Amino acid sequence: MIKIPHELLSAEALLGVIDEFIGREGTDYGHRDFTIAEKRAALMRALEGGRAIVVFDPVSETTTLIDAADVPRQKGDV
Repeated sequence: MIKIPHELLSAEALLGVIDEFIGREGTDYGHRDFTIAEKRAALMRALEGGRAIVVFDPVSETTTLIDAADVPRQKGDV
């Protein structure tokens, strides 16, 4: 798994990763439905706040978002 700083992605590429994540993460958001724009904004806040990160899996050749807490710290991480 390779971490990719979201700032290095073009706006179009980042939106594609976010939308793909939204499309496959399911629809259970509790007692309220959220719009795509609200989901996108929440994910951007998570990325900007360091709570989520973009990762590339070279085995499956896929890029996705994951919870930063689920990634083990590696040597050189700040």
